[in-house]
Amino acid sequence: MTVSAPPLEAIAVERRRRIGRQRLTVACLALLVGLLFALTLVLGQSFTPPVDVVRVLLGQDVAGASFLVGTLRLPRAVLLLLAGLSFGLGGVVFQIMLRNPLASPDIIGITSGASAAAVFALIVLSLSGPAVSVLAVVAGLAVALLVYGLAARNGVAGTRLILVGIGVSAMLHSVVAYILSSAPAWNLQEAMRWLTGSVNGAQLGDAPPLLLALVVFGGLLLFQRRELEALRLGDDTAAALGVRLASTRITVVVAAVGMIATTTAVTGPIAFISFLSGPIAARLIGSGGSLLIPSALIGAVLTLAGDFTGQFLLPSRYPVGVVTGALGAPYLLYLIVRVNRSGRSL
Repeated sequence: MTVSAPPLEAIAVERRRRIGRQRLTVACLALLVGLLFALTLVLGQSFTPPVDVVRVLLGQDVAGASFLVGTLRLPRAVLLLLAGLSFGLGGVVFQIMLRNPLASPDIIGITSGASAAAVFALIVLSLSGPAVSVLAVVAGLAVALLVYGLAARNGVAGTRLILVGIGVSAMLHSVVAYILSSAPAWNLQEAMRWLTGSVNGAQLGDAPPLLLALVVFGGLLLFQRRELEALRLGDDTAAALGVRLASTRITVVVAAVGMIATTTAVTGPIAFISFLSGPIAARLIGSGGSLLIPSALIGAVLTLAGDFTGQFLLPSRYPVGVVTGALGAPYLLYLIVRVNRSGRSL
């Protein structure tokens, strides 16, 4: 008994339905990001009328609002937005490339490498600003190459790379703990605040490196989106579709690590944003849709909502990394169980 293929019209209808669902999801996420960004500017310890916020953004001097919005809230909101976009986009790239939702940069050690380098620069070398960012980027790339090299035996298997990354991450956490144990008291508080993932004391001068990394590296990743979508089908299928596996992987890894390491150097390792964004996007988009832009927008939603929750919706004030860590830890356990049972990828 033969099974007839679905008619071309039905395939076209299903394709249009998927594209429409993806566009609607992206539009809703973008609207939610805009609302959360505006909420961050309007609400705080006191309410600032939206009209005054708009006047401040246009460069006018508004009594009271200029300091609250222009000096305190706007830098915070901008850094949260850029960090969320970067972590979300960079995280889903690794999950797609390795075809495993556990393969996010904060699980396989890349974020830990950037964190260890930044702490070393802050405490041991007494560096600040761009020097910390450069060292974090270099360390993130070095850790990525180390993990890839240790896992590259008879080909790179996603599970083996994740296990190697977890081991390297544990060693780097030990390095950070040793540096903190011998740090002077006046440096310890700054390092601990940074390690939790925080935008307290944010300044607009911190935004240009994040924006540059997002534009350059993020643009490169979006340019590779067709190759990444082919990699979701497996290496053999991607190669049959004309994807140059080696060059695509190198380009994607360098771009994603550069973007994530730069963001980590500025905001600290905001926990689980890279890990959560991709799986959430996959559930919203469904099969067959690109996850890059939805994951970036979900990352921005998580950082903006997490910071607002930590600042104003809990009994005490907590950095954004504490809130996202509390959200991500149980989801990690759930995802490990689900992947172990089904072996599913994004």
